[in-house]
Amino acid sequence: MTRDEIMQIIEEQNVHFFRLQFVDILGFMKNIAVPLSQIEKALDGKMMFDGSSIDGFVRINESDMYLKPDYNTFTVLPWRNQNGTNAARIICDVYNPDGTPFSGCPRNNLKRVLAEAKAMGYTMNVGTEAEFFLFEKDEEGRATTKTSDVAGYFDVDPDDCGINCRREIIETLEAMGFEIEASHHEVAEGQHEVNFKYADALTAADNTVTFKWVVRSIAAEYGLHATFMPKPVFGINGSGMHTNQSLFNADGTNAFFDPNGPLQLSDIAYKYIAGISKNAAGFAAVTNPLVNSYKRLVPGYEAPVYVAWSASNRSAMIRIPASRGLGTRTEVRCPDPACNPYLAFAMMLNSGLDGIKNNLQAPPPVNHDIFEMTAQEKAAAGIDSLPGSLKEAIEALKVNPLARPSLGDHIFERYIENKEKEWDDYRIAITDWEIKRYLSNY
Repeated sequence: MTRDEIMQIIEEQNVHFFRLQFVDILGFMKNIAVPLSQIEKALDGKMMFDGSSIDGFVRINESDMYLKPDYNTFTVLPWRNQNGTNAARIICDVYNPDGTPFSGCPRNNLKRVLAEAKAMGYTMNVGTEAEFFLFEKDEEGRATTKTSDVAGYFDVDPDDCGINCRREIIETLEAMGFEIEASHHEVAEGQHEVNFKYADALTAADNTVTFKWVVRSIAAEYGLHATFMPKPVFGINGSGMHTNQSLFNADGTNAFFDPNGPLQLSDIAYKYIAGISKNAAGFAAVTNPLVNSYKRLVPGYEAPVYVAWSASNRSAMIRIPASRGLGTRTEVRCPDPACNPYLAFAMMLNSGLDGIKNNLQAPPPVNHDIFEMTAQEKAAAGIDSLPGSLKEAIEALKVNPLARPSLGDHIFERYIENKEKEWDDYRIAITDWEIKRYLSNY
């Protein structure tokens, strides 16, 4: 899309407000809203903002930053029509005052890693499956974990009380250009999934953060709270973000497909699997970024706790879906939807490329239920576990030699600083569990 085409749409659709969106290092979408009079200035990348006010960006004495819009991300917001006027958004990269890309911008960082992959002859395609819960709000409008939804996996109305909200989410996404492939009720009560078509990694990251924003916005119109928290309710399944990924060659062929290879997978695919397996513990702090993430990554709730791969076994961390040809891909099942997709994709891509660069050999597939295996059987099969806490994951990230190159110095240092503070806040907090367990007895 060109600048002139955007200006024409703005005029034709009576757009009066314009949101310049960007993402901080934790994956939170931020925006600056500008009126009609400032839209041309915004499109020219001349809008300045205070970067020191954004968590993990810059210090107070170096706060001036610029937003450079990506014209291909322009879209009118279907739910923001008021009195005949519309609002639109565009996703931006953050730039320094001297005109250079800001290294602390997750989108800039993913572009850098994708350029390195392209120099090796590969482009990355990604499709995410971000699960979420729809919960009721209390009388004061605050989020609860209550739901009147009693549906289960693939159930239909009337049990699925969120079906109307989910339908409007889909209609909104389609109006914004998403190609929706499927949607359904998930395993837990109040839990949902909407699947949209894969895209190149940068577009997929843009789509993922946009998807989460749309879901929460539409849910709010129904008086509901949508959450992508990995494990909001004890005793039921948590929310994952299975991440389907593949590499394509410069000629447009799928680098993971070989009609004559074992399982019709290429040597490149096996090496990519090996790289993901080798580095899984070392990227978990990025793909599973919260204290709460590790309440989901426990046996018994379908979450992939163990580092293994299979063409069919859903207890393995890496699954190879049945599709072949252009659809050949790996499905990495450990990420959760709280992650920053720009950082998660960068880490997983470089992990897979590590396997290719160093000719790593994939371990044998594990085709039986890992949850049923004993500790001795897992050890004999060489099956490792993902970190059991955010603390363990942070320590693994620190020593992963791919982490700093994948995130860049700025994001690597700020990210670890933020996550260590989060862990420390959790470590010293007094929980309800402790009060119930100890107050009367001691």
